Amino acid sequence: MVSFEMNDRKKIGLGLTGFGIFFSFLGIIFLFDKGLLAMGNILFLSGVMLTIGLKSTMQFFMKRQHYKGTISFGFGFFLVLLGWPVIGMILEAYGFIILFSGFWPTLAVFLQRIPILGWIFQQPFVTSFFDRYRTKRVPV
Repeated sequence: MVSFEMNDRKKIGLGLTGFGIFFSFLGIIFLFDKGLLAMGNILFLSGVMLTIGLKSTMQFFMKRQHYKGTISFGFGFFLVLLGWPVIGMILEAYGFIILFSGFWPTLAVFLQRIPILGWIFQQPFVTSFFDRYRTKRVPV
């Protein structure tokens, strides 16, 4: 069994990732503010790199099945930095969905096990939606 050691580097990485998501959210709320979106992108990527390490980050983004997501996320990141935030965020969202599509079944199981809100995600119409995308590697 692999243990997850929480050292200072990973704590800082999780904090940066959280701040990146927060700044991206603020950038969207403030009508696609270029500065907040760029800062959110930089903080998010640096937080991911600190959390899982540079080598693991590069391996994740350079997998053959992730090329389409990596290219669209990177190009969207570049467009946000150039000052085209709406088109950049659309490309980033598309890339994010493709890159992290393998984690959606795990997220579905996690949402179903939340004590108070879990009953919403355990309703038959929601579970049938989740079952469509569940893979064999996710526990039931």
